[in-house]
Amino acid sequence: MRTANVRTIVVWTLVALVAATGWAVLALARGENVSAAWMVAAALGSYAIAYRFYARFIAYKVLKVDRTRATPAERLDNGIDFHPTDRRVLLGHHFAAIAGAGPLVGPVLAAQMGYLPGTIWIIAGVVFAGAVQDMVVLFFSTRRDGRSLGQMAREEIGPFGGAAALLAAFAIMIILLGVLALVVVNALAQSPWGTFSIAMTVPIALLMGFYLRVLRPGRVAEVSLIGVGLLLLALVAGRWVAESSWAETFTLAPSTLVIWLVAYGFIASILPVWMLLAPRDYLSTFMKIGTIVLLALGVVLTLPTLRMPAVTDFASRGDGPVFAGSLFPFVFITIACGALSGFHALISSGTTPKMIQKETQVRMIGYGSMLMESSVAVMALIAASIIDPGLYFAMNAPAGVIGDTVQNASQVVSGWGYSISPEELAAAAKNVEEASLLSRTGGAPTLAVGVSEIFSQVTGDGLRAFWYHFAIMFEALFILTALDAGTRVGRFMLQDTLGNVYRPFKNISWKPGLVITSAIVCGLWGYFLWVGVHEPLGGINQLFPIFGISNQLLAAVALTVCTTLLVKSGRLKWAWITGVPLAWDATVTLTASYQKVFSSDPRVGFFEQRSVYQAGIDRGEVIAPAKSMDDMHTIVTNSTVDGVLSAVLALLIIVVIADAARVCVRHVRRPTLSTLSEAPYVESKIVAPAGLIPTQQEKEEEATARDAVGAGQGG
Repeated sequence: MRTANVRTIVVWTLVALVAATGWAVLALARGENVSAAWMVAAALGSYAIAYRFYARFIAYKVLKVDRTRATPAERLDNGIDFHPTDRRVLLGHHFAAIAGAGPLVGPVLAAQMGYLPGTIWIIAGVVFAGAVQDMVVLFFSTRRDGRSLGQMAREEIGPFGGAAALLAAFAIMIILLGVLALVVVNALAQSPWGTFSIAMTVPIALLMGFYLRVLRPGRVAEVSLIGVGLLLLALVAGRWVAESSWAETFTLAPSTLVIWLVAYGFIASILPVWMLLAPRDYLSTFMKIGTIVLLALGVVLTLPTLRMPAVTDFASRGDGPVFAGSLFPFVFITIACGALSGFHALISSGTTPKMIQKETQVRMIGYGSMLMESSVAVMALIAASIIDPGLYFAMNAPAGVIGDTVQNASQVVSGWGYSISPEELAAAAKNVEEASLLSRTGGAPTLAVGVSEIFSQVTGDGLRAFWYHFAIMFEALFILTALDAGTRVGRFMLQDTLGNVYRPFKNISWKPGLVITSAIVCGLWGYFLWVGVHEPLGGINQLFPIFGISNQLLAAVALTVCTTLLVKSGRLKWAWITGVPLAWDATVTLTASYQKVFSSDPRVGFFEQRSVYQAGIDRGEVIAPAKSMDDMHTIVTNSTVDGVLSAVLALLIIVVIADAARVCVRHVRRPTLSTLSEAPYVESKIVAPAGLIPTQQEKEEEATARDAVGAGQGG
């Protein structure tokens, strides 16, 4: 025992030293080359310490997870939405569902401020806010029969604040789903390789679902090998298809992709969760995590230099070409996932609590999955920071700013202090077999260039174009898994809401209800997506500017519900665990909302932007990026809608926080007036490990349980 203790102390001391050294180099190095490997060291060391100590403290000391208590998956198992799912499969599902566009795109855009601000927020944010939110929401939802976030708010905060939370959460959910779907459409349009490979994941997932449910129940290792093998075959075959006569069949127009996405979202929402959703997300996780692990290994092997400055001048001036606004609060809004995300709370109170086998697994699935997503964000930031800063700004600045020729772009970017020649811009595009990389905004192409830079240093420069297009397809797969799970969660939220009016909807597996609500949810985000695809300034494009703020406002709702439940369940002394992140998130997000509504800078403030373009209309002048007077009118409408929505959502969140504060104060003063909607205790019959790797005691318990089952069958 003494030797084990000494060994443990030595190991964790070394981990802490690696993390501390990484942080020191990143924070203190100025005017010298800094290897991206130090960012990997700081991140992985911090994650390991946080998971081993802080997450364990919250799970066992604060939440007091109970391994003997039956979860909703066990008590309410119906094979549709409630289904006890192996922890490894569920970890894959949960990670794939939460890891959408945010951890890939947000850090790339935030690199405009330098690599250091984003790194600090991604790592510190996930340790103390994002992963905590995900785990605590998952725990409390599991204790409440898998209730949605909005319904928990209504039951625990009250009808007034709860109604505001329900309305805000559902509205934000539709915006998030529309934005995610738009990114998928943009990535897959005219891409037969990506379309074929991603389409093949559906039949592969169906095979895996039936294999685990019918053919070989419990054989997760077997189905994993089969699934990974078929996935790799689909990826290779995708390139064959793209170079064959079949390419035209899988080269789809954006409008066609919209129809397929809406149909897929509807089907994935109504099919039993074990049949398609869980195995497909589990399958996707292999590709996601595999790619990120290979990226990390590539960074360690090649030791690329961080070419973006630690902090750029744009951080203080707030006039960056990628997005306008100062470092505070907009870096924390731009990195909408990877550190803290309200969307995750919808998954943690949506599909996952209806599938988790044991309460003790909330640490691995809730906290652990968020750490995995944060590692994705770190790798995205590295990818954006190792390429030439001149190329970065040429790719991410709009065409109205840098023009449409390499000569103009070179001149403008050089004026910002990041020189790059026209020849270098042309060569960068040629290296990845693109006609041009100018104004490839949105973050995804920049990430692909960074990924190709890292991988080509390992495999040779001849494969640079291959890795670029692989990364584009990888991003689409990454985002699609959040879309299907999000649609199902949107269905849960709508059923909970309608159930307050018509009780049969309360039963989320009631077939008429699930079909009706799935159709409504798909119809809503599908409408915004359809219009956005056909009108460059309309539909979901109109709502895109409030994506980051909406997501972080939703996180404020989730942290408010968590803090209220900690207080009401007798954990007042631990309420700071979610209360402090709530205070930070509310401060940042409401500040950003205020600036987006009232700023006098037309690049920041929606209403000021409206005034500028309305004045242009009055003068008969067309102002970029508008190309016609119709575009001018559309921008005026969009700015008005975005400004009003930003103000309304911020007010709803203020109502939720204020009403929750009232409930907490009342509970502290008169605890007897408070009620909890927690489901009654039922003893669990399931034996399953808490973590990914079973302890010796858990192995023995599983063996005993198998022997008991075998004896019962033999009798």
